[in-house]
Amino acid sequence: MPANQYFNSHRARSYLSRLPLFTRALIVIIAAAWVATLQSAFDLRKWGALIPDEINIFTMYRLNTFPLLHLNFFHALFNTLALTPLMERFEAEFGTLTSLALFFGPLTMIPAFAYIFVERIVMGGNTAVMGASMWVFFLLGMEGIRTYKTNPHLVIATYNIPTWITPLVMVLVVQALVPGTSFIGHLCGVGTGYLFGLGYLKFVAPPEWVLRWIEARLNLLARLPYYVSIDQKTYGRFGVLPSTNGPTAPLAMVGGGQRLGP
Repeated sequence: MPANQYFNSHRARSYLSRLPLFTRALIVIIAAAWVATLQSAFDLRKWGALIPDEINIFTMYRLNTFPLLHLNFFHALFNTLALTPLMERFEAEFGTLTSLALFFGPLTMIPAFAYIFVERIVMGGNTAVMGASMWVFFLLGMEGIRTYKTNPHLVIATYNIPTWITPLVMVLVVQALVPGTSFIGHLCGVGTGYLFGLGYLKFVAPPEWVLRWIEARLNLLARLPYYVSIDQKTYGRFGVLPSTNGPTAPLAMVGGGQRLGP
């Protein structure tokens, strides 16, 4: 038993030590935001939550702040645990700058606007939402489409279950087991993930030549630890170094991903 505990803790430390930069930053920001909500002088949750009636030209920041805020410690913990491996895979595949541009941009704003439309216009409600679970279900939706392309069906008894419905099943399971979760918000996240996985949202990615110019201009690979290049070939200082034992995989082949920018 002690040997297993040592082995598991060693694997956990090894995994954490390899996390790329953007994923690390999100973990730190989510933890810091939860700590900041402990004070009573300023209601950070009310300030940053996604509240349909509160969205206007002066409060558009809510479209990017709501995933970073959580109701309590366990809400933040479980969302962080679910988000970390999914975001780590996304960043390792598409790069740190691309991840930053997309997740503090269109891949958060699109499901947020979808939620506002359904909640306010269709349902006539004004329920506030917060938490990184919309990111989690976006990434699950993307992975669901990716899995479907390589393994279309999951055989259970004599039934062929399409693998793309797995994220929807998880939405239902979470809704049944975890009180107070946003069913509409999670569906908006999955739906956006489906669109991204199918390639319909490639146009929202910043042009790769711009990201390469920024990388070269600021010398990010040399300056930032655990930074992942746009070409997914090299990591920043103190990170995983490029291998010289063989050719590196081209962008379209890494992790079965797709080219994002034009």
